[in-house]
Amino acid sequence: MLPREPYKGSTRKLVLSFDVGTTFSGVSYCMLDPGEVPVIRGVARYPAQEHVGGDSKIPSILYYDLQGDVRAVGAEALQENIIEQAENEGWVRLEWWKLHLRAKHLASSHIREDDIPSLPRGKSAVEVLADFMRYLFQCARTYIQESHLNFWRSVENSIEFVLTHPNGWEGQQQQQIRRAVELAGLISSKEEQSHVHLLTEGEASLHFCVTNVIASDISSKTPIDVSDCADEEENQSDSQGVVVIDAGGGTIDLSAYSMKLSPTSFEEIAPAECCLQGSVFVTRRAHTLLQKKLSGSNYSNSEIIEQMTKIFDTTTKLRFRKPDEPSYIRFGTIRDKDPEYDIRSGQLKLAGFDVADLFVPAVEAIIEAFEQQRRAASTPINLVWLVGGFATSDWLFAKVQEYFLPLGIRLCRPDAHVNKAVADGAVSFYIDHLVSSRVARATYGIECRGQYDSQNPEHQARKRTITTDVTGVLRVPSMFQSILLKGTQVSELCEFRKPFYITRTSLAKCESYSVDIMRYGGALQEPRWLDVERSSFSTLCTIDANLRELSRTLRPKKSASNQAKYYKVEFDVIILFGHTELKAQISWKEKVRDSFHRSTFSLIENIAKGVERR
Repeated sequence: MLPREPYKGSTRKLVLSFDVGTTFSGVSYCMLDPGEVPVIRGVARYPAQEHVGGDSKIPSILYYDLQGDVRAVGAEALQENIIEQAENEGWVRLEWWKLHLRAKHLASSHIREDDIPSLPRGKSAVEVLADFMRYLFQCARTYIQESHLNFWRSVENSIEFVLTHPNGWEGQQQQQIRRAVELAGLISSKEEQSHVHLLTEGEASLHFCVTNVIASDISSKTPIDVSDCADEEENQSDSQGVVVIDAGGGTIDLSAYSMKLSPTSFEEIAPAECCLQGSVFVTRRAHTLLQKKLSGSNYSNSEIIEQMTKIFDTTTKLRFRKPDEPSYIRFGTIRDKDPEYDIRSGQLKLAGFDVADLFVPAVEAIIEAFEQQRRAASTPINLVWLVGGFATSDWLFAKVQEYFLPLGIRLCRPDAHVNKAVADGAVSFYIDHLVSSRVARATYGIECRGQYDSQNPEHQARKRTITTDVTGVLRVPSMFQSILLKGTQVSELCEFRKPFYITRTSLAKCESYSVDIMRYGGALQEPRWLDVERSSFSTLCTIDANLRELSRTLRPKKSASNQAKYYKVEFDVIILFGHTELKAQISWKEKVRDSFHRSTFSLIENIAKGVERR
């Protein structure tokens, strides 16, 4: 474990992390006592959970009745009496519902609408997330109360929540999580959003790997304690590039860091990657394979196919290792047989190469995302950690290792419970805070108008769109001014700002101003026009500034061209990206004691109306 100093706070505190996954979810926690060394623990007991232990997680499944009320969650939803009651009363079963929250800019052409179960009528994905988090919180509270007598009462008003999300989720998805936190009752007011911390699953997994895989090596100087490691340890004092691949149920997240172990330090060195190719899509491809293979047989109806698919998901998929050997789905009794369709004694035989093909898109997505990071990284990559529930697949590990070995890159799969990496790592993030800088995943800026230049071919091409501003100057619209470029490495205290101004015909129109912070996710290094690759631009947030005090200090100006009266407001747009959530601000100077004022859109402060107005 990572050597930690005793907690230096003056009062008790509880850190709770929720890893809400597409297929399974879990909770980890840490009790912070003044003067005591923090220890990360997992909630290892849930209602109806048969398997208890340090790696306990529950299925991300809910049942809703016809009135939209939650009737069963997690392992309870798998009980035979619950399934029977659900069928009798028409309850709606929800699984893989997290995919409804997916970021729209992620490649998802392989996802069909019927791949994801529909939400209950009148329920949004945010409300489902809230219901599920409420259940996780109740389970965590019960477990801690039973395991640590008299502790909960002393910290129930001093809880820090760390919530993880896929690397590809940004402003809008983070806002949805924060809204769900409120709906779930985890916090009682918007002011308490400062106790909610959002973190990418990739960075959480990094903390897990550091604290559980190599931490003991930092002090002991012994070989790294990992299984499936292809080579020996390198010099700890040298900086080396490391990529964490968090292969989960819905997404596969890749994060690249520069790592030093003496002293311990990490810096992100390439934009984080996120692929919608988690293990559930292997299962969906298996569903399609079964439909095609059994078409025309007595086993082709949808209920039998669904039954086979679930058995494949829980057994066949995990056991698959060799493409030159057949795989089997044991679904029936000895009476179930149809040799024409490879069914004998209640089991269906699948060709090993057909099963191997189901994994190909996931492997290709990992390789493509890794190569993007390797090209962008400022430090050569020589170590990769593979974690997450999907990482337990020996075939996935073997195929990825097959790619890395010729490159001289070590691929390691932690010997510890890889399916609890995110929950434990999220608590470690709060306690240990190992990452000192991060890399912008996209380009951020604002829309503006430039002064028309008749000699500029780009301006000439947009001549029909030019307008005249209040000063009589010709302006070209739809220009994009970048403030923070994709790939820029940002320390936590660094801010990026650029000056802008607006002109208005009256003081009343100067009392407030709104500006959209836009995100560009295309391939251009520095985009300049919104009408090029329009689909690559999206509004991340809106900042609303109250300029009433400033407007009182403004004096009218006269246009040199038409002598029209106007007012000019000068301001800076600021973007801070060094933390795990983006913060955007407008800054202006009022002529009152030369003080600067800022209006902020901050996901941390949960000023959400900008996202709602998109």
